[in-house]
Amino acid sequence: MSATEQYLEAQAAGNEEVDVPMMVNYIISDSIESGASDIHIEPWEDMTGVRVRVNGVLSWLVGIPKELHENICGRIKVMANLASHVKDLPQDGKAAPPEFKGVQLRVSIFPTVYGEKIVCRIFNPGAKTFDISMLGFDDETLVNFKELVDKPTGLILLTGPTGSGKTTAIYAAIGFILEKQGNAIAVSSVEDPVEQNLDWVNQSNLNPVQGYNYPAALRSLMRQDPEVIMVGEIRDEETAEIAINAAMTGHMVISTLHSGTTSGTFARLINMDIEPFLLASTIIGVLGVRLLRVNCIHCSESYAPEPYALEQLRQHEGDEYLQSLLSQESFYRGKGCSACSNTGFGGRSSINELLVCDEDIRQAVMLKKPTREIQDIAVNGGMSVLWDGGLQMVVDRRTTLEEILKQVAADQV
Repeated sequence: MSATEQYLEAQAAGNEEVDVPMMVNYIISDSIESGASDIHIEPWEDMTGVRVRVNGVLSWLVGIPKELHENICGRIKVMANLASHVKDLPQDGKAAPPEFKGVQLRVSIFPTVYGEKIVCRIFNPGAKTFDISMLGFDDETLVNFKELVDKPTGLILLTGPTGSGKTTAIYAAIGFILEKQGNAIAVSSVEDPVEQNLDWVNQSNLNPVQGYNYPAALRSLMRQDPEVIMVGEIRDEETAEIAINAAMTGHMVISTLHSGTTSGTFARLINMDIEPFLLASTIIGVLGVRLLRVNCIHCSESYAPEPYALEQLRQHEGDEYLQSLLSQESFYRGKGCSACSNTGFGGRSSINELLVCDEDIRQAVMLKKPTREIQDIAVNGGMSVLWDGGLQMVVDRRTTLEEILKQVAADQV
């Protein structure tokens, strides 16, 4: 039972009034303790539900009497310096509860038919480490990524869905640069928002309301004499053009871009009207990342995967390989226990694919070759794909076959 549930039960048993600020603190505390990345406080017809996203999956935390919802909204608005009287418009803000030292919340409030829904993204510096060797790279990929990051100029892009570990990978890359170069190098970042404070990095939060967006920030940053520039996300043509220009004029630029696949990054930028020759001359590598849930070490046991998962494996690897795994009882998953809150999983680990832009890739980009062809060129050049990393985790009994198929796009399998 969570501390929030215990508190509510104790108040109900004593017929005492609920202290809403205290209850909100219990919710935050329970969420941090569970390792959650997000808190969802949702008004329903008969109650307010609180769910938390742990290891990428929403799970139930506590149900709260509906009559307390408005006071909960008011409390969180005060914490995030939002307009308490505004109830019919979305609002976004940030909170740094003093009771939770170092923890920051990015608060989003959205009006629904039953009241305002609140989502708080948790940034907990104590829960993350930014060690490049802990990103889940195989030995060869780790060497290649370090070589890319160690270059003096160029553009490195990271791609993957929301919450896949892109920012963590960028922070780890910057940490590697600083570890090697020390304070002899100037590193600056433009983020929306700054998720973790990094030593020796000049980090800046965007403020779109005041016109301080990515293009405006990057134009100003170019006059700050940085060697390394981190751009939180390339969202539009203007940001892409400035980032590419920075990479062409002697800077190392590291950023993220939303793309369905790693090799599809080039098509995504070409669709933003970026000239292929600029991409070919500036992009030195693209890193695709995903996070897979890891089997709980306390309750992991052999199991039979779902038929659709076995069929996908058969189509990709062949029947002989599938039979080999079946005969070795290589398929394992957690059955659920108290240690993993009956989820069967205990934490997450990343899989990745690193596309290094060699001469063949550059030529394909210049000629606007299809994404699949660029992918084939990279694989023939030695790139280990996301599927390979996920399958190795299955062989090592660290995750399930279904988990790979959930995270890796079907056209990559």
